[in-house]
This record gives sequence, structure tokens and C-alpha cells, in this order.
Amino acid sequence: MSALAVGKNRTLLQLLGVILLMGSLAWASVPLYDLFCRITGYGGTTAQSDQESDVVLDQIMTINFDASKTRGMPWEFKPVERSMDIRIGETGLAYYEAYNPTDRVVAGSANYNVFPYDTGSFFVKLDCFCFEEQVLQPGERVLMPVSFYVDPEIVNDRDAKFAKRITLSYTFHEIDVPEDYAASGASETTKLN
Repeated sequence: MSALAVGKNRTLLQLLGVILLMGSLAWASVPLYDLFCRITGYGGTTAQSDQESDVVLDQIMTINFDASKTRGMPWEFKPVERSMDIRIGETGLAYYEAYNPTDRVVAGSANYNVFPYDTGSFFVKLDCFCFEEQVLQPGERVLMPVSFYVDPEIVNDRDAKFAKRITLSYTFHEIDVPEDYAASGASETTKLN
């Protein structure tokens, strides 16, 4: 085999290696980015916990609630209250209301974030309707709870300690109705009608 042929084969193998590496990185980028955001709170991603804070400070934080939906999502979706004042470390409970005005079953999934982004890792959700898919029957109206607290460590963060307000924002988008969905609906919701 000539030196030219060996050089071409080596170049071809290197090119295939680069293509495989780039494809692997592209495939893994979404889950790795999601993991990075959940760990660091980057981009307003919140933290999760199964226990309440054991420290409650006298400092007050105003929590604003925002709701939106993607184009084509037929539900009506809004927060029950627009804001609440809680002490840092205190557990808060808020509700969002969803209504399916259509004549068909509609399933939805919520994406969320908080603003300012520096506060994301300090906004801790204990329970949230956003952890599961939501399925509404035609004409069904439900209340969907979210329980949370602001981690007292926020007062020690060089950037987040200046925040006086945190906005919790949800965007609902339509998904396929799960095959195993029972007529009783999602367990975390409270039916209003």
C-alpha cells in the first residue's frame, strides 16, 4: 500500500472519529445541560426537596406567579393569586387553575423557571403539579398546587442575596394523552366541577 493510500485511510478514520464524537456530544447535550441546570439553578431552574426548611428567617420575600401556554394549547391557565409574601425558609402553597374548554381530553406538561436566574437554586419545590403530566377531561376545571420555600442560604449568596422578589413562571404545552390514563384524572389536582 502506498504512503498516499495510508495517509488517506488515516485521514478518513480521523474524520469518522470526529463525526462520531460530535454526534455523541450532540446526543448527550440536552440531558447534560438539564442536569447542569438542576444542580446549579442556572437559567432559573429550581431545586427540589422532600422536606421543609428547618430555618425560617424574619426577612420577607415576595413571590410572583406567572402562567403562559404554548401556541395551540387549548387550555385556559392562570395563577389563582398573582403574588404572596412569605418569610425566607417558610413553606408557601400556591395554586394554578387550568380549564379545558374543548370537547376532547387534553393532556399537558408544564415547563418552569424562576427569575431572577440567580435565585433558581434557592427556590425549593416540595411538591408541584409540574412533576407529572396533567390530563383534563372536556369542560374540566382543576386547581393545581405547588408547595415551596426559599432556602435561607440565599442571604449568603453574593448575587442572589439582593433579590426581594422571585417570579415563578410556568408554561404549559400539549402532549399526547397517556395510554394508561384512567378517567379519574391526575392525582395532584383538585377538581372544581
